[in-house]
Amino acid sequence: MTKLILRKDFIKRIQEDFEATPICALLGPRQCGKTTLSRLYAEQVKGPVHIFDLEDPGDLSQLVNAKLTLERLEGLIIIDEVQLRPDLFPLLRVLVDKLPLRFLILGSASPDLIRQTSETLAGRISYIEMTPFSLQEVHDWRRLWERGGYPRSYLAPNYKVSNRWRTGFISTYLEKDIPQLGFEVSPQMIRRFWMMLTHYHGGIFNASEVGVSLGITHKTARHYLDILEGTYMMRQLNPWFENIGKRQVKSPKVFFRDSGLFHTLLGIKTEEDLFHHPKLGLSFEGFALEEVARFHQADPQDCYFWATQTGAELDLLIVKGGEKLGFEIKYTDHPKITKSMQIALEDLKLDKLTVIVPGSTRFPLTEKIEVCGLETYIG
Repeated sequence: MTKLILRKDFIKRIQEDFEATPICALLGPRQCGKTTLSRLYAEQVKGPVHIFDLEDPGDLSQLVNAKLTLERLEGLIIIDEVQLRPDLFPLLRVLVDKLPLRFLILGSASPDLIRQTSETLAGRISYIEMTPFSLQEVHDWRRLWERGGYPRSYLAPNYKVSNRWRTGFISTYLEKDIPQLGFEVSPQMIRRFWMMLTHYHGGIFNASEVGVSLGITHKTARHYLDILEGTYMMRQLNPWFENIGKRQVKSPKVFFRDSGLFHTLLGIKTEEDLFHHPKLGLSFEGFALEEVARFHQADPQDCYFWATQTGAELDLLIVKGGEKLGFEIKYTDHPKITKSMQIALEDLKLDKLTVIVPGSTRFPLTEKIEVCGLETYIG
């Protein structure tokens, strides 16, 4: 299983980004493997490497006077959990402008939440979003779907241990990680909010409806969703608008980004529970959507869904590199052409429409519509 953790594609991306900028930010959820990856990268670096973990009191004390400490160093400097010291960002700009240093900074929040970087490090920093394990890395779609991609969850000896790890992760995330980012949010309230999102997974997010249910304003509900999105727990999939003279849906859909965490919050305790759960199909849809987006290295702004008020819809639209790629995701053995597919193909002028299903099948439905098992599509 050691090979699963090497994650050579991410190491290659770090190498490429350092050719363009002196600072590389490796961002992603807690426990997704950023620290392990940074150490593996450090082993390949020629020259001195210095590592500071901001959750380690000893390392943190060395950076009380960060300028004196860092300006004396040479080579590569790795700073883990950088979101705990946002005041370092202006200093990094000064240091890389004056000295031949490189910084690999690791963080558990998106660039939108680490706002200082965009303001002080423009032109000096590259961003890499590191995800939990993907199907391209582990090649076992069923296990990945059931347990999610967090290394300790995926590699656990059995589903019971995996689920126990996820339960602990959720508690730590709510009680420790969110407050560390500076959000003054009740862990109990945001847990209730997150639990409520299990009912909206794969559907339209209605902030007012959620707010009424929880006794909060719609603005607070949107704020909570932004926190979960900014810490890589949720995906907001925005609607695509086409000038076709039809009324189109304008609110975002929401998805859990990790299927394992979704299953734990649903109360699914065994693999058997999943296959008898009413959210089975939506669970597969969210899982497959994430894998397809990662496979195409599609940024959030490249990914959409499309729906009209009359019922025509498309689960995922990726607009990238001058192409429009459409995806319908079905948990079925016998997918068929639907009127909705034909309307989406015509109205959106898709280059191709792929129907993603479980397994490894592949066959055409028409010249532009193909059925493809997720395992085969990701390859």
